[in-house]
Amino acid sequence: MNQSAARPLPQKEKETTTYKILFILGLCHLLNDSIQSVIPAMFPILEKSMGLSFTQLGMIAFSLNIVSSIMQPVIGLISDRKPMPFVLPVSLTVTLFGIMGLAFAPSFEWIILSVLLIGLGSAIFHPEGSRVVYMAAGPRRGLAQSIYQVGGNSGQALAPLITALILVPFGQRGAAWFIIVAAAAVALLFYIATWYAGRLKEASLRTKAKKVVGKGNQGFIKKIKQSLIVILLLIFARSWYLSGITNFYAFYAIEKYGLTIRESQLFLFAFLITGAIGTFFGGPLADRFGKKRIIFLSLIGTAPISILLPFAPPAAAFAMLALCGFILMSSFSVTVVYAQELVPGKIGTMAGLTVGLAFGMGALGSIGLGYLADLIGLPLTIIYTGFLPLLGIMTILLPSDETLAAWNQ
Repeated sequence: MNQSAARPLPQKEKETTTYKILFILGLCHLLNDSIQSVIPAMFPILEKSMGLSFTQLGMIAFSLNIVSSIMQPVIGLISDRKPMPFVLPVSLTVTLFGIMGLAFAPSFEWIILSVLLIGLGSAIFHPEGSRVVYMAAGPRRGLAQSIYQVGGNSGQALAPLITALILVPFGQRGAAWFIIVAAAAVALLFYIATWYAGRLKEASLRTKAKKVVGKGNQGFIKKIKQSLIVILLLIFARSWYLSGITNFYAFYAIEKYGLTIRESQLFLFAFLITGAIGTFFGGPLADRFGKKRIIFLSLIGTAPISILLPFAPPAAAFAMLALCGFILMSSFSVTVVYAQELVPGKIGTMAGLTVGLAFGMGALGSIGLGYLADLIGLPLTIIYTGFLPLLGIMTILLPSDETLAAWNQ
């Protein structure tokens, strides 16, 4: 373990929340995830121009997300051992080449290669970004993580607008506009990396994982492992539902309500933008009322709406999607903070595991639900997907916030 990583932060640093860094990093997260959102936003375009099946569209989403899922925990583990500030601008440089390839890809195979690059860039960005958030958070970890994650979710929420305003009129070549977005993110991340490197010279984050996990108490370690399994199952439920809505609900709305591509994107925008708002409010609410409680209410509160959604008329469906997005995504940043406090000192690893797994589960959901839609039809697939949030009942198996605090003393 790097000796500097074992030294605690000065008390003053721990009590200060550096909002400037948090907001700039949140903006970079928005730019990064808006680029990723181009890919599912292009699905209706690619389905028509290349004649792709739902399964092939699922494979594209799978290719994007599986790289991020596998690499994020690995990069997080490496960064916990040796922080790497200047990989942040490198990450968006990789993404820049991916979006360039996507805009001019002549075939399905080239699209897969391009989205693999975008997924790799995202995998590099997220764990180091979470470490910067932790350093800048001070005592307000829930709020800090929410500022960071709301940037990403806002970027994802732009997907329907990207489709309606850029991809519908310009087609696949419209993705080239995001080369400028990637370049702007690279410039901002150089500033973040410089601040990050300066902080590492002064002091590193306190590493508690050795103290906690290294006690040799096998029963204690078993409880942590069981809790991590529950968290991963909750992420599975949320990610598969998100995948079903973001990748396939537009097709469902077009078929059921007779909407145009542009109109269907407004339904998705309602879901995603309220999801971004829910992400922001989830962190402060968790700081006040407890992380476990917010995670539980997020999933269980979504279930009645998600189950009834496929049977609602258009106006009601629009409102239900908006409410569903807000409630479901209120636990997104909270889950990351809960995992980081469950295994303290492993900031990058836990961020990589939870956020990376969300990408991975979304990837599997994309290809799995795409195959299911080809097999049994899209309407039944959307109906069955609505029952996934019921798995939130498993939250009762997690240790309470008070228990986590006691473990970390």
